[in-house]
Amino acid sequence: MALLKKTSSRRSRLRKGMTTERFSQISRFANMDSFISVLLELLFVIVCVFILSFGLVQQQRYRELIPIAAVVVLISVGGSFYIYHYQRRIITNHARAIALAGLFILLLATTKIGVLLTNQTSWATGTAVTAAIILTIAYSQRFAIGMSIFYSLFACMAAGPQMDMKLFLTMSAGIFACCFSLREIRTRMKLLEVSALASVVVFIMALTLNFLTQNMWVGAVFSNAGWHAAATIVAGMLIHSLLPLIEKVFRIATSMTLLDYSDANQPLLKRLAMEAPGTFSHSLLVGSIAEGAAESIGRNGLLCRVGAYYHDIGKINKPSYFIENQLGLSSRHKELSPAMSQLIIVGHVKDGIEMSKEYGLPAVLRQFIETHHGTTLIEYFYNEAKRKHDAEQPSDASVGPSESEFRYPGPKPLAKEAAIVMLADAVEGAVRSLSEPTPTKIETVVHNMAVKRLQDGQFDECDLSLRELSQIEASVSKALAAHYHGRVAYPKPVDEVEEPEDKNKVGAEQAKSSSEQVGEKPN
Repeated sequence: MALLKKTSSRRSRLRKGMTTERFSQISRFANMDSFISVLLELLFVIVCVFILSFGLVQQQRYRELIPIAAVVVLISVGGSFYIYHYQRRIITNHARAIALAGLFILLLATTKIGVLLTNQTSWATGTAVTAAIILTIAYSQRFAIGMSIFYSLFACMAAGPQMDMKLFLTMSAGIFACCFSLREIRTRMKLLEVSALASVVVFIMALTLNFLTQNMWVGAVFSNAGWHAAATIVAGMLIHSLLPLIEKVFRIATSMTLLDYSDANQPLLKRLAMEAPGTFSHSLLVGSIAEGAAESIGRNGLLCRVGAYYHDIGKINKPSYFIENQLGLSSRHKELSPAMSQLIIVGHVKDGIEMSKEYGLPAVLRQFIETHHGTTLIEYFYNEAKRKHDAEQPSDASVGPSESEFRYPGPKPLAKEAAIVMLADAVEGAVRSLSEPTPTKIETVVHNMAVKRLQDGQFDECDLSLRELSQIEASVSKALAAHYHGRVAYPKPVDEVEEPEDKNKVGAEQAKSSSEQVGEKPN
């Protein structure tokens, strides 16, 4: 009878931990998002094989379907791993996955039909450049280059029965030229400039490769290179005309669209300026501050500026309850309990989200409305609630208002641009309450507010580093100091004498106003 080995308790716990970890990994892999992604990829492979083998089926060359299917599967798996490493959100966002797969299938079908009808491989170059430009607009330069190269492999198969290295190099030249020259679209001529540059690069590459590899007469060489360059130009013009549709399909907003939304004649901004002029002025200043801070760390300054313009649009519904719109009148919160005031202040975030959806604001701008307060504490009314509770029930000081009741619902900023707008919004309100905003005082307020937000965990979701936060502080302090700069007092007439009582009255009013604005005021 064999003796059973005794296992130590530590080894048992380790084995249980390994089993639990393996189970969690399997569960993560086998969740619904991954299952749907696998089905989408399988459908994509089937459609691609059908498109690429269209001519073979007509010629009854069925044996060649197997190697074509194998190559398509390998390329698709490679593209899937690339997406998993660099744009993992596509796996969970099925709308984006369908849009990406649909783009590839549409371009591949266009290439196949064009080659069959005209016998010109320049169709492949045009569609490859189209894929590169669209993916650069929708995602990033690195992701666009990688996915466009994967598409080029499909396009080479669609252009002919054998892989053509000349065609692949020509397409790659156009892809790299487009991706590296297209960073953002701020003017309507940008896409035409990019496509013109890419066409020159494609023409030179095609011309050189034709001279090196074929014994063609000069006219045919130039004609072939010209067709590739023309296809590149046409691709740029086509994308230029379809840019609004591309933005809607991929749910993005280009810099040109952001510039359109920064126009003061936009309906929401016009309403904000008319119904809440103080908030409008505050938003303009926050936008200017946030833009400089974002550019100081290499982020999208234009997105910060336009997002700041809209971050407080929810105050349009109840403008008089916010101090910047009271215009010297008494605060309406004096008639309300701290809990009711808190509901009104928090409500401007929810109202802003509803208004952004009503007016069709892009999703990239809605994030600034949702996250510009994060889950911060409304200190002013929280302290008022504590003071009122202590005054009414001094013996029961242990039980009082909870901080969670006086916090914004969130979410916290997910992008660095949203975190910058959050900090600029809070700092601008705090500096405005200073009686004498000197550069030193401004730097102190900015630093204290940044540290406060950091310790409160408001920057946990956006990967903002301490070095970047320090650069943002310096930029914001400089911008605020420039805005609240000192001025030389105008000389008064000799016969104008100010009464001492008036001086005391003015000083008392200024002190009272400053004391009301200290802390997390209803701003």
